[in-house]
Amino acid sequence: MQKELGIGSRIKHTEFGDGVVTNVKTNHYKIVFIQEGPKEISKDSSLFQVIEAVDSPEDLISSAEMERTLIGILKRWTEIPESVSLHGKWTGGKIILQPADPHLSGKEIPIDTFFHKIVMLRDRLRVMEQRINSNDKLNDEEKINLQQYLTKIYGSLTTFNVLFKYQHDYFVGEKSKED
Repeated sequence: MQKELGIGSRIKHTEFGDGVVTNVKTNHYKIVFIQEGPKEISKDSSLFQVIEAVDSPEDLISSAEMERTLIGILKRWTEIPESVSLHGKWTGGKIILQPADPHLSGKEIPIDTFFHKIVMLRDRLRVMEQRINSNDKLNDEEKINLQQYLTKIYGSLTTFNVLFKYQHDYFVGEKSKED
């Protein structure tokens, strides 16, 4: 087996002719051929010979790893909401608000709509938390005080955790001494 080719390596294929490696995948190369255009060729193929090899960089990362890293950065520093699932038993349900006075009309709200608003609230609190933590005009004591206040807000919202499908999406307030 030959060594890994890097982007820019030149090859000659028995069927497609001269080409240049433009992308390196796990099991194959993407090669653009002069006459045939782009093709994917297995790394193990014996149908090509290397004309000029370019070393593959040692710190090469996969597209999937780059995508995970980018998503992590975007989640951390932007207001892009993550996908959060409503617990199945609530799907299609409704919240009924009935006043004590029988002469006043009640209000029905689809749980899906209410849940979406709860998730938006949670996401905005998280963005606020990130902005507080990254603010260079606040000293450490001010950041801690604001962080404690946000933790209390999260604690006030734990009632709504029953709506979330996954526990990792829950609101988490202050931990009790037993936790």
